[in-house]
Amino acid sequence: MTTLVPAENRSPHAATFWLAACAGVLLLQIVIEYWIGRTPICECGTIKLFEPNANGPGNSQHMADWYTPSHIIHGFLFYGLAHLTLRGKPLAAKLLLALVIESGWELLENSPVIIDRYRTATISLDYYGDSILNSAMDTVFMAFGFFFARRAPVAVTIAIAIFFEIFTGWLIRDNLTLNVLMLVYPVDAVKAWQSAL
Repeated sequence: MTTLVPAENRSPHAATFWLAACAGVLLLQIVIEYWIGRTPICECGTIKLFEPNANGPGNSQHMADWYTPSHIIHGFLFYGLAHLTLRGKPLAAKLLLALVIESGWELLENSPVIIDRYRTATISLDYYGDSILNSAMDTVFMAFGFFFARRAPVAVTIAIAIFFEIFTGWLIRDNLTLNVLMLVYPVDAVKAWQSAL
């Protein structure tokens, strides 16, 4: 059975340190988002397990939405990165790296600079940032993807990532690949195709 801390590092102090650091990163993300003025939950006053309307006001406000698969794929990618760069380190140290990257992205994504970029360069004209709940759950789903990639064969992980990308690309005309493309190098033809939905 795989544990977060390998046998050579499995002292109570080491385990406590790594797990506290991981929890601390998520808590810090939540505190900073509250401090910069993000809304704790959807302004509609309700909490949904899943928001099905990718272009509605509830998108990025509830626990999960059609962008959740992108965050699971983040977990796949960050596990791969941590596996390559932190060989011999405890699994919790690898998770900590993944959490730092994901939390850093969540904070950047909810900054005025990136929100404005989404609104001008992509089809997300009504995007005003994530609720704190949605942002925290994005990080949790990344961790889910991280642990899945840790246990699953590489081919299965890649196949699921491809399926997620094709399915969300077909369903909402957006996915992780298109999101990154349109944020970094907007393509008018892609924006027109996405807007035609």
